[in-house]
Amino acid sequence: MKKIRFLPSSEIALLVGLLKKHKDWRKECINLIASENVMSPLAERVYLSDLMHRYAEGLPFKRYYQGLRYIDEIENLVINEFKNHFKCNFVDLRPISGTLANLAVFSASAKKGDKIITLGIQGGSHISHEEMGAAGILGLKVYHFDFDQKMDIDLKKAEKKILKLKPKFIVLGGSLITFPYPVKELKEICQKTKTKIIYDAAHVFGLISAGFFQNPLKEGADIITASTHKTFPGPQGGIILGNIDEKLQKEIQKKVFPGLISNHHLHRIPALYITLKEMEKFGKDYGRQIIKNAKTLAKALYSFGFKVLGKEKGFTESHQISVDVKKLGGGDSVAKTLEKANIILNKNILPWDKLDPKNPFGIRIGVQEMTRFGMKEKEMAEIAKFIKEVILDQKRPEEIKKKVIKFRKNFQKIKYCFSL
Repeated sequence: MKKIRFLPSSEIALLVGLLKKHKDWRKECINLIASENVMSPLAERVYLSDLMHRYAEGLPFKRYYQGLRYIDEIENLVINEFKNHFKCNFVDLRPISGTLANLAVFSASAKKGDKIITLGIQGGSHISHEEMGAAGILGLKVYHFDFDQKMDIDLKKAEKKILKLKPKFIVLGGSLITFPYPVKELKEICQKTKTKIIYDAAHVFGLISAGFFQNPLKEGADIITASTHKTFPGPQGGIILGNIDEKLQKEIQKKVFPGLISNHHLHRIPALYITLKEMEKFGKDYGRQIIKNAKTLAKALYSFGFKVLGKEKGFTESHQISVDVKKLGGGDSVAKTLEKANIILNKNILPWDKLDPKNPFGIRIGVQEMTRFGMKEKEMAEIAKFIKEVILDQKRPEEIKKKVIKFRKNFQKIKYCFSL
């Protein structure tokens, strides 16, 4: 019998070719998307395991499927590691995104018609906190905090609003987090109305883990929801942590399953463990460098004439930078022009924006992935120069792209992780 040789169809060849083109292209890009990162080679290796083929419903040792004796042990181990690291009594690893983590917590904490207060999209809120997202799907009545001239939460107005509305919960954090929030002060107010504080730490979860951003649980937040793939450089997914009573714990667990998720993509769990252990060993250096890099890039852009937000407070205390580019064509135009030069970032709505998601006033920059590839202050200054040449000097993006490709060649190896 002749040996059968598999010859891929032209469609498969096209798909494989496109994947290769994407991989090769991104290795030549400066990625400044604030919501992305890369796993370490070791985390990636354990991610690609037999667990990706398996199915589990429910909690460890309380499953609705068989064949999970080792998976139960793995998941239980990882849950306990996160509890110990974050010093909390509740962890649920099962949400497969930060949005689903929010949906589970919101639905367990309030019912249709209840009032909540969020930052609002223009204040940095994530879409899932708002009426057009998860909060609206649940039928919650969404109100927003007021901000002062420095774009900090106006605590006097916040107190009046909380005492008047008596919201079931308030939501801090979200998509744009450059500075800590007044969690302690808000906790004192919220205690008067038995209002819970939910802190969406999706973007700063890694910085919190490393001790370089406010710890919401220590300062009075009841629950943290987060993504596990931004400043925390793990597999894409969500997580819920908190110091809450057993009744609310069980309610959240029921909302996760059977409410929102059946199988929770088991191959994520070992990769989460590796990432947490890497953050425990390398997180201090990684987190410190992220913040140094963000500040350096912000200062350099400001020195070139860009309108970088937060100057009076040092521009940023996180991985993120926010820049008003309204007079330079708007966020959509700037982001698309920079992509032509292999500089990847995203448009973003600003506090004084007209709330036009198609072309908002701002851009959002994150340095966590390029820091992961070993870039430091010197490289941030160089990146600022590239951005200046494209946007302010209006040089041909294709010309700067050549410089970017050459620059990026020296930063291909992932740092702050275990060696294979």
